[in-house]
Amino acid sequence: MRLGERLERRHEALLEDRRAALPGLSDPFGVPPAARVVLEDPDEELRRFRGWRGNVVATVFWVGEAPTENNPTPNFASAWDPNWTANFGGYDDPNRRNGYLPAGFTPKLNPFYVALPYNDIGKNWRHRPEASEVIPWFWRDYRGDGISVCKGRWVAIHKEGRVCYAQWEDVGPFQTDHWQYVFGGEEPRDNRNGGAGIDLSPAVRDFLQLRSGERVQWRFVEPRDVPRGPWSGWEDRRPPAR
Repeated sequence: MRLGERLERRHEALLEDRRAALPGLSDPFGVPPAARVVLEDPDEELRRFRGWRGNVVATVFWVGEAPTENNPTPNFASAWDPNWTANFGGYDDPNRRNGYLPAGFTPKLNPFYVALPYNDIGKNWRHRPEASEVIPWFWRDYRGDGISVCKGRWVAIHKEGRVCYAQWEDVGPFQTDHWQYVFGGEEPRDNRNGGAGIDLSPAVRDFLQLRSGERVQWRFVEPRDVPRGPWSGWEDRRPPAR
């Protein structure tokens, strides 16, 4: 065998050995695969949180309500607004109505409001220890310690084919710490109002054609998913958060 042929075969063998040392013949230069684009969806957890709370006893309450045997806590203030009646514009009389509004004045705040039995702000005016863990939108809406991320949250309420939309403006009935119900799968705790799990304003009552003590379904909704209705536009008049 000629010297040139031997050198050529040795050269080919060397190249073959080097190819075998590479990860694969399809990528002889070791170029890494194109990076996968992963889009983190901040609303993914909220979409999983759309379930209806069904068969919940609803009671009716209102801004300016005086204490009664079945409702010992007056509603002159709310859990988050010590001047609720003044900021609302007056007494939301459940018996004297002008359509969905109280008779005699136009409210400054949304007359479509509800109360749910959880307050994310504790007695020390700081968020409760579990709040950041159990409230799905906590960090997205967080604006500082002591500022509720629950106040003003939109809720859909369903009864017999009618769906009303309202904002979470107070805490109750009776309970203030029942996150296992509001954000989990527990039933409302027993109370003197038949285990009621949501309080509805007179406007919500009238829209749903509901009597206090009847049962509803409810769920949280994103503002973008709230359709136009008599509950629209009021959020733009809310006073700035303190």
